[in-house]
Order: sequence, then C-alpha cells, then structure tokens
Amino acid sequence: MPRLPDSLLDACLGDPHAAAPVDAERLCGLDRDGARVRLETLRPWLAEQQTLLRARRQEALLVWLQGPDCAGKDGAIRQVFAGLGPQGLAVHGFRQPTAAERAEGFLERYRRCLPAPGEVVLFNRSPYEGVACDLFDGFIAAADIPGRLAQLAAFEDELAGRGIRLLKVYLQISRVEQKARLRKRLLDPRKHWKVGAEDLEAHRQFDRREAHWAAILAASQRPPAPWRLLPANHKWLRDLLLASLVAREFERLDQRWPSPPLPFGLDELERA
Repeated sequence: MPRLPDSLLDACLGDPHAAAPVDAERLCGLDRDGARVRLETLRPWLAEQQTLLRARRQEALLVWLQGPDCAGKDGAIRQVFAGLGPQGLAVHGFRQPTAAERAEGFLERYRRCLPAPGEVVLFNRSPYEGVACDLFDGFIAAADIPGRLAQLAAFEDELAGRGIRLLKVYLQISRVEQKARLRKRLLDPRKHWKVGAEDLEAHRQFDRREAHWAAILAASQRPPAPWRLLPANHKWLRDLLLASLVAREFERLDQRWPSPPLPFGLDELERA
C-alpha cells in the first residue's frame, strides 16, 4: 500500500488547543518526485475501493474540503479523485448562500447533497462556512456561533448514524502563497473567471480570517469527527496527504466483494 504511514497522517490531526493555523510550508520529510510516484500508484487502489463501495451499497464516504481562497480545493479534487468512476461520485461546490438558502436552516443545502449508500461525495467548502464566512459576510452575529457549532456537532453524529463516513479536511496555505496564486490568476486570461472583487478584500483580511478559522477548527475538533489540517503550499504534498487519508478511510471499511446468489449459471448462458 503506497499511502503515507499513520504517523504522518496523525501529525495532521487538528489540535483543539491551537491558537494559530498549521505551518503551510512544511514538507513532512517528503519530496515532490517521490510523492507523485506514490500518488500514481495509489490511484488504481482507490478506484477499486470505490467500486467495492458501490458493489456493497452499505456505507458512504463524504469528504469536506475547506481552506482559504486559492488553497487548491478544486486542484486536490482533480488530482486525487480523477481515477474514480463517475457513477457513484459527486462533487458539490458551496458559495455564499442565496437569499432563499439563508431563509432556511443553514444546513439544509448540505443535507440535499448527502451521499446514498455506496457513493463517494465531495463538498468543495463545508457546512462550517455557515459559522465562519457567514460571520464575515454579516449574515450572523458572533453570538450565533455556539448554537451553530452545536447544530454541526449533532449533524456530524447524525451522519455517522446513517453509515456516512465523514472526512473533514482543511487545506492550509500561507498569506504569501495565496498572494502568489492570485497573481497567477491575474496574469493568466484562462483563469480570470476565477477572480472576484471579494478576493482582494479576503486577501487583505487573511490573517484575521485565518485566526478566526483556527478558533472554529479548535472548537469543533471532536474525536468522532476530527479535522485534518493539511499543509497545502506544495500541491504535490497536499494531494498525497489527502489521497492517503481517503485510502485509510477505505482501509477501515475492510471491504470484501459481495457474493450474492447468481441469477443464472454458465451452463444456462452457454445454452442461450
């Protein structure tokens, strides 16, 4: 199994006592070429595990990807999940809620996208947007945060009760790296569609926003549904860490091919 060892993955476990984000620049003792080889070797195994999940139709896997703008959520999804079959795989992106979505419970738009048994579903941005970003956007007050965190904890417990395995991942980049990636988008006409006026203000508020996210992550770090904080300045490291976390979730399922009674045998087929 080419996935990273538990010691490295467990080093990404969120610290409920942390007052600052993780070091986005750390390399975890790995190098780019070796990481890329390991990821290429891991992809076919992940694809087979997804097929097993579909065949068994018992549990589901739900991945929440969170991180600051330009953290590489789209890129990580492409790199890690590109080899999985389109059937049984879905990606949902969540931006600022519409007026209609704000009028309903803040978790409802996420509930509508939950996986059925046998599916792998990815959320590009998580329900924790309703705690962090809704505060910055003025949709809620600071006094609303404890109540929403309690709703999120209950939601995560509900998912576990329904057989949905939840993997919560925060991709951490530095302010310097975010600025460099924004600059690349401005210089590349093919990426201008990704740039919004709000990106500049968010970058100016980077340190304040990340301090707020660090507090939210610490407050919501629970053993039943822990956060994994991945250093994401280096895309090759980000991708291998995420793929390895997904692989470990599949390992924990200890999947076996189902053996239902066959509706007909080879002799019947030959006579047909």
